Amino acid sequence: MANLNAKEYKSFEDIKHRDENDAEYWLARQLAPVLEYLRWENFPRVNDRSMLACKNSGFEVSDHFREVTKTVAMPSKAKPIYIKDYRLSRYANCTSKSNFSLSKRSKA
Repeated sequence: MANLNAKEYKSFEDIKHRDENDAEYWLARQLAPVLEYLRWENFPRVNDRSMLACKNSGFEVSDHFREVTKTVAMPSKAKPIYIKDYRLSRYANCTSKSNFSLSKRSKA
């Protein structure tokens, strides 16, 4: 993640998770704001381009981009809502960073 400034790198590391095998991963919905996406709806295009770059580089996409489902917390008697997210490897994050659209970034 050499292109990240110090603030972005800290944010990137702050959202890192580790699984039961101590492998690091990130969730795309948490990564989107770090890359300054204001809306999640714009971020899946980045994932699509990143998956294509991963495939074109000869890597197995499923090793780096795993679709997951999360449950949104609801009031006790409400029906749960499930949302799609992606579990991303460090490589997937690097390709996401290099494939995001400047037009979708917020203005500083």
